[in-house]
Amino acid sequence: MHTGLPPSPWVQRFAGLLQPGGAVLDVACGGGRHLRWLAGQGYAVTGVDRDEAALASLRGLAELIVADIEGGPWPLPGRRFDGIVVTNYLWRPLVPQLLEALGPGGVLIWETFAAGHETIGKPSRPDFLLQPGELLRLCAGLRVVAFEDGFEGGGQGMTPRYVQRIAALRAPGGAVTAPRYRLDAPGR
Repeated sequence: MHTGLPPSPWVQRFAGLLQPGGAVLDVACGGGRHLRWLAGQGYAVTGVDRDEAALASLRGLAELIVADIEGGPWPLPGRRFDGIVVTNYLWRPLVPQLLEALGPGGVLIWETFAAGHETIGKPSRPDFLLQPGELLRLCAGLRVVAFEDGFEGGGQGMTPRYVQRIAALRAPGGAVTAPRYRLDAPGR
């Protein structure tokens, strides 16, 4: 669906918080716009999606897992990642598994549609739209580095949309407070 599109500026901006060369999970990766970009940045990427045909063009770039993460068991039990990327996808029952898969010092980068989007297009079902501040609540046990919740009017080839985004970290080594993270790191 998003094949050929550049990676999200949100993902690009906060990928600099990931451990260099770290293991990154791209959830519902589809055609792999983020998987390709992350692999090109030197990360060890694992992509999971239920569409085997969409994953076919990604062979050799990353570890690929064909799985129905909504209707089947979590395909990565016990695995931990230095980063998890989720874009244009929301399945609330999966959140506990995603948070469990985020290792110490790990970064969660999530961007998807928010309430209000039903007034301008699809997705329009409440099941697929985040409620105001919902990502903040879902990530309550993590350190939030950045959060946005609002409307983008389009421009630069982007379609107008209501969106919610978060970049959040699991404190390394069980620390009570996480260290400061650079928001102006080189390459952003």
